Amino acid sequence: MVKLSLINVAYGERVILHNADVLIRAGDRIGLVGPNGAGKSTLLKVIAGEEKPDDGTISVDTGTVIGYFSQNVADMKGQSALDEVLAGAGAVYQIGIALSELEHRMADPSLEMLSDAEMDRYGELQTEFLAREGYDLSYRAQEILTGLGIGPDRFHEPVENFSGGWKMRIALAKILILNPDVLLMDEPTNHLDVESIVWLENWLNGFKGDLVMTSHDREFMTRLCTRTIEVSDGNVTTYSGDYDFYLREREIRREQLLATFNRQEARFAKDEEFIARFAARASHASLVQSRIKALEKVERITIPPQAKIMQVQFSPCQRSGDQVVVMKDLSKHWMTGNNEEHCVFSNLSAVVNRGNRIALTGVNGAGKSTLLKVITSQTQPTSGEVTLGASVQLGYFSQYSSDVLDPNRTIFEEVSDRVPYASIGSVRNILGSFQFSGDDADKKISILSGGEKSRVMLACMLSVPVNFLVLDEPTNHLDIQSREVLLDALSRFDGTLMIVSHDRYFLKHLANRVFEIDHGVMNIYEGDYSYYLEKTARGK
Repeated sequence: MVKLSLINVAYGERVILHNADVLIRAGDRIGLVGPNGAGKSTLLKVIAGEEKPDDGTISVDTGTVIGYFSQNVADMKGQSALDEVLAGAGAVYQIGIALSELEHRMADPSLEMLSDAEMDRYGELQTEFLAREGYDLSYRAQEILTGLGIGPDRFHEPVENFSGGWKMRIALAKILILNPDVLLMDEPTNHLDVESIVWLENWLNGFKGDLVMTSHDREFMTRLCTRTIEVSDGNVTTYSGDYDFYLREREIRREQLLATFNRQEARFAKDEEFIARFAARASHASLVQSRIKALEKVERITIPPQAKIMQVQFSPCQRSGDQVVVMKDLSKHWMTGNNEEHCVFSNLSAVVNRGNRIALTGVNGAGKSTLLKVITSQTQPTSGEVTLGASVQLGYFSQYSSDVLDPNRTIFEEVSDRVPYASIGSVRNILGSFQFSGDDADKKISILSGGEKSRVMLACMLSVPVNFLVLDEPTNHLDIQSREVLLDALSRFDGTLMIVSHDRYFLKHLANRVFEIDHGVMNIYEGDYSYYLEKTARGK
């Protein structure tokens, strides 16, 4: 059990956590929710012991092992991917090393024989290693790496060779192999494809310890978490149900709070009217003083401000032709660092019709982003052709801001360049709807967070009328509430849509066709995303 009592954390004048109470009980599956920057990661760091609170107490049962996965991957070097994961097993890994050293001495007659004390120690280590399932450790590490998309061909590759996103997977595997009593996870689905998310979900369903996690993936969190803790405006509030329960209960609690606030305000108004009317009458002096003292003792109810969310509204667009995109015998090859030709996909042929909402799926590296870049003329195909239909007005959102944004410009300059005839006020209204108001609009693109860059790219895309949206991971870095605002807007969009996303909830509510890239070829499913999952058994 882990118990936090009256925890306070502040950065300068900014209060992150105020008198926060959190209880993690045996078997708990807790989802941490709240706006970006509210303090969810800070709370996880406090529980993990990586950050000390300004005030309050933390109680952890003796012997409890806490594992913490964060978005800040420590420096990895000098080992293979498999060895890096094995090292994450902690004590059992160290026991394995000690056993190997002793066994090496026992097997080599040229080395000094083990003493009686060392033989006793060897027996104790062997017993503990067996109890901790140490002999299965390598197998489990390989199984976890494979589940997270790192196959046997990369087990012995140096960790330095892996990109940031793949290092995140290795870091995640290190926490899973630890198999702690309490598992803390900060956005574990970032950088994972759908197949890896489904695997992780199944692994966590079989996890015997306690789980506390943040995630912007609504379906992932709803499937796993049975309790919800909200962090907002310094307050920590517990709800005894999953995310859907939390949404309903939060609204009920807010309505009840508003009703109590209104009753209190009415009472204050009545008492203040009495005081003002009889303050000058000596005959009522004691009653007036009594009312004044009573008012001073009452703790006034405050209504927490509603979280500020972005507002997405698509402009009315011109109708495009019936065929929006025609792909014919499309192939794309890249040259590798070894000057070898790598085939991403070959001979793809498909037609995107007006009104289609296409989910483009496939494992990481299958070529989804590359295909979108070919369709949007960001790169040229090696062979074949892509033709856009009549009156198609294209809007492209890339998961890589460098594809779209100029790091040397300000937010205002980046958006206003796309609408050169718009007034300053109109541009600032666009930026305001994406939470960039006042001086925020003058920030350089280069200093923005991932979430801020995503909002700038959306603002750029929506500042001009479009009837064909091509979206490559538009939900990355957006919190759940912002994702749902975007989902609502896309649901009302009357043009054509092609989207890559690892958010299953998002795809289930949008797609009416699925294009899957699998080993360089395209499979087309004439149904929604749930139909695709059923046909491929990928949702199990």
